[in-house]
Amino acid sequence: MKTNEIMDVAEASLIHTYNRFKIVLDKGDGVYLYDTDGKKYLDFAAGIAVFALGYNNKEYNDGLKAQIDKLIHTSNLFYNEPAATAARRIVQLTGMSRVFFTNSGTEAIEGAIKLAKKWAFLKDGNTDHEIIAMNHSFHGRSMGALSVTGNKKYQEAFGPLIPGIKFADYNNLESVKAAVTDKTCAIILETVQGEGGIYPGTKEFLQGVRKLCDEKDILLILDEIQCGMGRTGTMFAYEQYGVKPDILTTAKALGCGVPVGAFLANEKTKDVLVPGDHGTTYGGNPLACAAVNKVIDIFEKNDILDNVKKISAYMENVLDKIADDFDCVKERRGLRLIQGLELTLPVGEVENKCLERGLIIISASGNVLRFVPPLVITKENVDEMAEILRAALSE
Repeated sequence: MKTNEIMDVAEASLIHTYNRFKIVLDKGDGVYLYDTDGKKYLDFAAGIAVFALGYNNKEYNDGLKAQIDKLIHTSNLFYNEPAATAARRIVQLTGMSRVFFTNSGTEAIEGAIKLAKKWAFLKDGNTDHEIIAMNHSFHGRSMGALSVTGNKKYQEAFGPLIPGIKFADYNNLESVKAAVTDKTCAIILETVQGEGGIYPGTKEFLQGVRKLCDEKDILLILDEIQCGMGRTGTMFAYEQYGVKPDILTTAKALGCGVPVGAFLANEKTKDVLVPGDHGTTYGGNPLACAAVNKVIDIFEKNDILDNVKKISAYMENVLDKIADDFDCVKERRGLRLIQGLELTLPVGEVENKCLERGLIIISASGNVLRFVPPLVITKENVDEMAEILRAALSE
């Protein structure tokens, strides 16, 4: 089919939950994508922080092809070697105790909520426990994940949601303390708020929430679906804050394109869920876990974290210079390779101007231009991005 035909078929056949850019992507190589007309795009979105290793990585592709030729799916009624290996490795990387593999980040949040609820139920036999979430947060669009997402525009048509959810202000410890009651069983937050506008947590806030949870016997759930897997220069962002969660969620770059997520439990929560409490048909299948293993292999072999540290410092300086040079940029904020520029211009117009010039970039809430490129970008890629962005902002 030709480009316009593909778009017409998609618009006629897909439920319209996305306003898509008017291009049809066909293939990728390195940090570049190509549409069906052959136009080349520098990718600073990475499939929404997913394709950490860039496109057409031969080692990654070969690993998946080898697993496809062996075994793709078995169900969780049986063991499989890729899942066992991936579980051991992700537990070691996080310092957690056990893992449950899901198909997505949203499903990881659902599992985390259930784990927290069951943990509280086992303590006192009650089911009226409360969870504190953050305003301007984003955890997903299923009913449980939506219930702890602190943005009314996502929620208003879908009530009633899960009861017992309270919202506090991110980076405001007193706001969190004020929301705590004797029914509070968990506090859920993103270590770096992504969709909500690119707000890193402060060390004082995260350490304060961790201390509060310890004092009140409350579980801390950290959502690192977007900011985890190396994006902040450590495998998980919480490593930089001197805290550890009781429950952790991850996804996106965990499989670098293959749909896989996970929630992890620490010693306190590892034995809470028992057979019959939770399940998934596809989660943790051999193909998804082969992807996880190969991603970890490449991270270690190619020292991806070192590249993130080096290139992010350069990118921050470039973005700061753009913020200084353009009055339409209010602020840069972020942590390593999850960055945002808050604009006074309509962010959608800037996205489209960049796309016309061959740069894929996406937005976040609050009129923010979001930068979540593959973790393998170079200084030359940053310079190319900056040149295009400057031209778009100037126009």
